[in-house]
Amino acid sequence: MQANDKTNRRRIIQLGAGVAGSLALPGLVREAFAADQQQPIGTWPAGTQGDSVFIGISVPRTGTYAVQGEDELKGYQLAVEHINSGHPLIKAISPKTTKGVLGKQVKYGVADSAAKPNDAVQAQQRFITENKAIAITGGTSSAVAVALNKLAQREKVLFLCGISGSNDTTGKDCVRYGVRQNFYGETAANAIGPALLKAYGKNKKAAFMTPDYTYGHTVTKSVNDFLTKNGGWQMVTNQVSPLGAPDYSSYLTNIANSGAEFLINVNWGHDAVLSTQQAKQFGLLPKMKLVIPYQIPFLAREVGADVMEGVYAATDFWWTLEDKYPLAKMFVQEFEKKYGYKPEWGAENAYMEFALWAEAVENAGTFYPPDVIKSYESPRKLQSMVGEVTWRAQDHQLVRPVVIVKGKKPSAMRNKEDYWEVVEVIPGAGLMQKPDAFGCNLGSYT
Repeated sequence: MQANDKTNRRRIIQLGAGVAGSLALPGLVREAFAADQQQPIGTWPAGTQGDSVFIGISVPRTGTYAVQGEDELKGYQLAVEHINSGHPLIKAISPKTTKGVLGKQVKYGVADSAAKPNDAVQAQQRFITENKAIAITGGTSSAVAVALNKLAQREKVLFLCGISGSNDTTGKDCVRYGVRQNFYGETAANAIGPALLKAYGKNKKAAFMTPDYTYGHTVTKSVNDFLTKNGGWQMVTNQVSPLGAPDYSSYLTNIANSGAEFLINVNWGHDAVLSTQQAKQFGLLPKMKLVIPYQIPFLAREVGADVMEGVYAATDFWWTLEDKYPLAKMFVQEFEKKYGYKPEWGAENAYMEFALWAEAVENAGTFYPPDVIKSYESPRKLQSMVGEVTWRAQDHQLVRPVVIVKGKKPSAMRNKEDYWEVVEVIPGAGLMQKPDAFGCNLGSYT
């Protein structure tokens, strides 16, 4: 056999091996073809060349949002476990997922953001540089989410937004490389507003408590705008406090002297707990009716069911939705089995963000970022814990229901975690502003 025949035979054997491999690992072969056709961008293809891909997670594990950050982290961790094992719950959301995403196991690193944008950005920059993170996630603080939006667009690495209630995250601070699945200020306001008007009527006086950053200001504006325009309510005072304030007495004194009939508390995390507890100590509650327009995971547990009784709140998810949605039931069972308590909406939000990312990548057939982004932007119905959902291409916001809940009487609680009664599940499309209403301009793919 001549040398050129040997060479040809080797090439045929190699081609045959490639065909066999394509039958066994179609995702890997699609990714290889994409790598041949596209220029490197962000951490691609370096971050996808092994048998695993890496995601950087930054959540507050210390500070005023730590309790919510830990719950969120558990949701991410359970999602990774389910993605890597091909769990039926993940397959219900991402049908093409078997074990891993495109045949690759998902690994992750965790950093404590302490709800500080600079800490989150520095941690995620390390994950991108040192671990070749193919995606990053985090939030809980919308200031962190906005900062990570900017990092993602600059580094051309996908940002899978965790908890973020600010309108700005998919509004004026939106980016092509960021996506968000949870509800936010405008949708919360348009969901809870009608419930408040139905329950309490028009022309009421309200005092707002607002944390001094993008989440607080946009939620307060959306809620106040709705109640003012549709119900003639009046904001008699807006008490703005810094993140992590230890004492709310001066703010509560101003509220006590304002003539308000309603206390609308937009504070979040431990700030919400302290401000609500101190409002009760000051005698404002139950004299004033409390409203939580953007529900805080674990707030009811921390302040007590007696304080939350009769309180209206808007939320992303509540565990008793398992009675209505099969996937919610699967999730609640799996989460409680692993962690020993009913999941709050932060954990559900995190799980869904990773599950929907897996679906988008599998649908694209590649980790190549522009193609994954276009997968998010292509219209199709997706399954979730709260029924069918879809992505809105213009601002990368998930169109999803908002859940209105009302605090139960302690005597009506079925168990120690049965704090809220689900009043209504409101379809998301009618709650959202027009895509360009908040100044979204996604920017470029490359």
